[in-house]
Amino acid sequence: MPKEMSISSGKIQLEPGILWELVIKQTERGISCGALETIPTEYEYVEAEGINFLVRVISNLARKDAAKKSVSKNSNTSSQEFNPFLPYDKDLFVTDISDTHLCLLNKFNVVEHHLLIVTRTFEEQESLLTLEDFEAMWVVLDEIDGLAFYNSGKIAGASQRHKHLQWVPLPLSPSGERIAIAPMLATTICEGVVEKIPSFPFVHALVKFDRHEMPSPQAAAKKTLECYFNLLRAVGLLNDESNGGNSPTGAYNLLSTREWMLIVPRSQEHFQSIPINSLGFAGALLVRNEEQMKVLKEFGPLQILKTVAIEQQSVENSIHC
Repeated sequence: MPKEMSISSGKIQLEPGILWELVIKQTERGISCGALETIPTEYEYVEAEGINFLVRVISNLARKDAAKKSVSKNSNTSSQEFNPFLPYDKDLFVTDISDTHLCLLNKFNVVEHHLLIVTRTFEEQESLLTLEDFEAMWVVLDEIDGLAFYNSGKIAGASQRHKHLQWVPLPLSPSGERIAIAPMLATTICEGVVEKIPSFPFVHALVKFDRHEMPSPQAAAKKTLECYFNLLRAVGLLNDESNGGNSPTGAYNLLSTREWMLIVPRSQEHFQSIPINSLGFAGALLVRNEEQMKVLKEFGPLQILKTVAIEQQSVENSIHC
C-alpha cells in the first residue's frame, strides 16, 4: 500500500462558511494594490462531438510575458530556482486552509477568482497527491462549487515546481453549460467504478462520487485518495510492483468536481504552439492569438487533446473504486 494512504495528521484551520467572502475581499485588495493582474480575453465556442469547447483568445499577454522574463532573470542570478510560493505574495494570500496547505489568488488569472491550493513546505509538483492534498481540495470544494485540478509536471502544463492544486468557480463558461463536458458525463454511468467517456479518443479514466459516503472533507479525502490510486492504475501510471506505488510513471492532468474525478495521462505539453493544461480536458482552451485559433479550428479540439494525451488503443475493463 502506498505511503500516502496513511491517516492525515493535519488540522483544518479554515472556519466554515467564510471562504467566498475572503476570496472577494482579497480580490478587491489584490486589484487595488496591483498584485492581481487579470488577463483580458475574448471567447467563442468550437463544437466537437457534442462538446461546445470554450476557447478564450488572450488579447494582451505583455504584462505576463514581462513578469516571466523578470522571474527568469531572478532565477538565473540565483543559486536556487525561483519559487513564488516560498515566500508567497501576502497581497495574494486568501486564507490558511490547514496545517499543511494555504490558499492564494492566481496572480495572472484568466478566470476570475482563480485559486491556488499550495503546500506550506516545498514538494515537487510531479509527486503523488496525498490525503492532506485532498483534504485541502475538499475544504475549498465544499465551501464553493467549482472545478479543482492538478497539472502533474511540466508536460501536463505545470508552470511551477512547488506542489499546488488549482480551483476555478463554475460555470466555466460565461454562457451555456456549467462545464463543457457535462453532456458526455451525463451519459456515463459509473458510480464507484472507473469508466471511459465514449467521445474521448485518448487514454483517460473517470469515477463518479457518492456524496453520501463523503459527509466531511476528511471523509471525502479518504475516499478520493482511494479512487485516485485506482485511476492512476487504470491508465497505467502506477505500478505498485515496480515502484512501490510511491511515484507516478508519467505526467497527467487530474480534474475533480463535487460529483466526479477524471485523470488523463500526457505525452506532450503543447500542440504546435498551443499550451494545454487540465482545463482543456474540461472543455476550456486558451489561445494567444487568431493564428492559434485558426490552427485549433483546423485540427479540432479533440484531435488536439488526443495529440497531447495518449491515443486510446483499446477499451480496458472497468475496475471498482
